[in-house]
Amino acid sequence: MTTDRDSLFRIPGPSKADLDSFHDDGYIAFPNVFTDHARECLIREIEGLGQVREYVDQLKDLAEDPKAYFIRPWNERGPYGDRLIDDPFITALLTATIGPDFHFCHSALNVAPRGIGPLRYHQDHHHWKHENPVNLAERDKYYVQILYYLNGFTLGDRNLKVIPGSHLIAPTEDASPNRQAADAFPLRLLAGEFDAQAGRPLREKRLELPPGSMVYINARIYHGVEPKPIDSPQPYRIFNIDIFKEAGPPHRHTQEIPADWISNAGPARRKLFMREAYTEGCWTH
Repeated sequence: MTTDRDSLFRIPGPSKADLDSFHDDGYIAFPNVFTDHARECLIREIEGLGQVREYVDQLKDLAEDPKAYFIRPWNERGPYGDRLIDDPFITALLTATIGPDFHFCHSALNVAPRGIGPLRYHQDHHHWKHENPVNLAERDKYYVQILYYLNGFTLGDRNLKVIPGSHLIAPTEDASPNRQAADAFPLRLLAGEFDAQAGRPLREKRLELPPGSMVYINARIYHGVEPKPIDSPQPYRIFNIDIFKEAGPPHRHTQEIPADWISNAGPARRKLFMREAYTEGCWTH
């Protein structure tokens, strides 16, 4: 985790208010937190990727049936994307919120065009919905998602929405892989059924963030994304995400680290990468 170079971000670390928000609400929003230079360079890197260029070039052909560009894990990172993994601000944020023992899990890249539909409310803490003993033992450990919005979003235009405090609700059978029950569960959260357990009213919050923003979330929080209108002034929203997990068994998407990432890593970064990758059946051993 390199700390002897310039950061891509405007601030060195989280404030007390940020830490309170993470623990109480389940997320921290950082509007316009990237430096202008870093934001511009990251956008250029992503838009310059071969597959992304091809995708953007054929968007007009998909206007009748829009589909997002999505890749996971996102391994084809340029110099600025690579720096995100252990930027001093990111390292300070992870250490301040979940402690010193964490690993890089995986990353993804998404480009969402005009006309794309919504993403339903969901949780992403993958141990919660599996009953194997290893999952039960890991449920209280942190799984953190860092959401980067390089060209931002406005309300009603592919914006992120969250239910603050919903990370405090214990897993139930109703929030299971059963799609019908899982879809109904957020409605019960918003109807007040679990307010007493959360110790607060659970209400929806719709976010609006300028370019160069970031949202840092406990993956237990319920979150979703609204549609992108066909007449949006923004042709596509760029979204990249890095996921970190508290040290322990792999989560469902914990990726195998590319060999060149290991060979080029210093001791601190190598520590981020030295963990077991997820493979089918690894939770049953």
